[in-house]
Amino acid sequence: MNKNEDRKQHYRKDSLTLVGAVALGTGVMIGAGIFALTGQMAEMTGALFPLAFLSAALIVTFSAYSYVKMSNAYPSAGGIGMYLYKAYGGTLPTAFNALLMYFSMVIAQSFLARTFGSYSMQLFEPGYHGIMVPALGVGVLIVAFLINLSSNRLIEGVASLIGFVKITGIIVFGVAGVWVADNISVDFTQSIADSAVSGFLGATALGVLAFKGFTTITNSGSELKDPHHNVGRAIMISIALCVVIYTLVGFAVASNLSLNDNIATQDYSLAAAAKPALGDYGLWFTVILAMLATAGGIIASIFAVSRMLAMLTEMKLVPHSHFGMPGSIQKHTLVYTVVIGIVLTAFLTCHALQHWVLFST
Repeated sequence: MNKNEDRKQHYRKDSLTLVGAVALGTGVMIGAGIFALTGQMAEMTGALFPLAFLSAALIVTFSAYSYVKMSNAYPSAGGIGMYLYKAYGGTLPTAFNALLMYFSMVIAQSFLARTFGSYSMQLFEPGYHGIMVPALGVGVLIVAFLINLSSNRLIEGVASLIGFVKITGIIVFGVAGVWVADNISVDFTQSIADSAVSGFLGATALGVLAFKGFTTITNSGSELKDPHHNVGRAIMISIALCVVIYTLVGFAVASNLSLNDNIATQDYSLAAAAKPALGDYGLWFTVILAMLATAGGIIASIFAVSRMLAMLTEMKLVPHSHFGMPGSIQKHTLVYTVVIGIVLTAFLTCHALQHWVLFST
């Protein structure tokens, strides 16, 4: 066996379950959708932001159908990279579009890392936007890197535990928020400048990011049990769960937080909405929930994108250098993914990362 063959990643077949795949998918989706985007979407479209989530879900459904069909036919750790390769061969457009997807996912995980820092600091100093936000973001990326160096069993266990706590907690927040609100109606007459059709379309485009995490499920194709069926099932279950959760929480936030307050606290709007609804205990509960959700999303995102880049390398669609590192190519792409994420988290704000995500998507 030569040196190049030694570098190849040998994925453990049947080492992931359907539950684990759903946990990884919802980990990315819910982390971005609820905790990072609610305030950003409100800024773009005003009080219509809960409907923008539903509009985004409708658009994503059509894309998901194609992913389900392709994943049933070609389950692979390469995910979208493999689908592009099957459709267009080893061509420049295949490599370009696959790398565009890769970088959009890396930017999205940096967005989650900054969101983790923003929410975490609300426990100590509400409204804080200083150096500790990127510092905590870099810290959570390093922890996620160490988890991804371990076995699939541990990764699945951590993702499943975080997923269960997160989904249960968010449902509790949504139900409690609606329960204590004076009413659950949303004043759709509230608006901000330029928030008509263009604003709603912009918020819908941003809302697609809230569901984009389902694409990470496709990267588990080489390790998932019965991948020809379970990749598609995991995608549909994840999207359905997120539609219900986003709708519930969107109306809970809109019922407890004015539009101006939602926009002013856009980096931590759920924590801000929890305080008038549930008091200080609600604030702490929501912040801890956000920390778990964004951390889980980062773990799942790193898991997926490092595998996709490794597959692109093995298909000789992108160049690769070991830089003297031992281990398989997938371990190297894991390092590259986290290093890029750390740089972006350290130097770009949530607002800047949001625009880069939209551009790359």
